[in-house]
Amino acid sequence: MSDLAKNRGRAFDSATQEAYLNLWRTYDRLRGYEDELFGKYDLTAQQYNALRLLRAVSPDSLPTLTLAGRLISRAPDITRLLDHLVKRDLILRERKPENRRVVRVGIAPAGVALLDQIHEEVRSVNDRQLGHLPADKLRQLVELLKLAREPHEPSDSTWR
Repeated sequence: MSDLAKNRGRAFDSATQEAYLNLWRTYDRLRGYEDELFGKYDLTAQQYNALRLLRAVSPDSLPTLTLAGRLISRAPDITRLLDHLVKRDLILRERKPENRRVVRVGIAPAGVALLDQIHEEVRSVNDRQLGHLPADKLRQLVELLKLAREPHEPSDSTWR
């Protein structure tokens, strides 16, 4: 049991377990703010992330699997995630005649408009989540998180 665990009266098997469970608890607490915001717009955080990534490459599009690889968290059913956005006319999906196996997706004008509409609310949520931390602590946190996930990132990850 780690010294920190003993000092707080909680039983952890190891310092690594304590760190991981604290990370998980933090994610759970911070995610609630996003769930509340995106729920108002019938979006998930994952769908919002897909829209954000597609706007970044606009007016180009991305192959579906490339988009899936750039998402913050894995999307085991990328097709269903994108179906919801297509149904709402937030993204465009197309198959090129020269290669029917590759499906490309791009953001639609309605998707850009939605991102513009919720931009300030997203910033406000981000401030509620971590705005209480000073800039130097935020930089330190980002570096520690990168270090923690580095051995687990694929070599072609955009998060390296």
